[in-house]
Amino acid sequence: MNLARTSKIVAQAFDAAMVEAGGTLPLWVTLLSVKSKELANQRELAGMIGIQGATLTHHLNAMEAQGLLTRRRDPQNRRVHQVELTEAGEAMFEKLRLAAIAFDKRLRAGIPDERLAEFADVLAALRANAEIKPPQS
Repeated sequence: MNLARTSKIVAQAFDAAMVEAGGTLPLWVTLLSVKSKELANQRELAGMIGIQGATLTHHLNAMEAQGLLTRRRDPQNRRVHQVELTEAGEAMFEKLRLAAIAFDKRLRAGIPDERLAEFADVLAALRANAEIKPPQS
């Protein structure tokens, strides 16, 4: 319960930091995902973000209307859309990136690096344990 409660509080605080910077958590994750690849198609992007294609389409439509990205059909496969950031998208990415860095710094304040490293190891072990399927009886 402690992990779930902490995760929820941190996620809400991060979302608030994104809103304060002029964005949202879904906007940040989408910009980050597009930025991390030269070109990403919508199907791959939805998988990277962990949302359904229809939800991603809604986000992309809004971002395209705001002038943050462009979509075009892949010449090799007309069913696939390629997604790229515009200049405005790059500027929003940078603004939200700085807000994310500031949030991370605030979140880690007062915690020594060695404790953070140990915590990262504990989180990795928790993820691994959660992925282990119990034996069938």
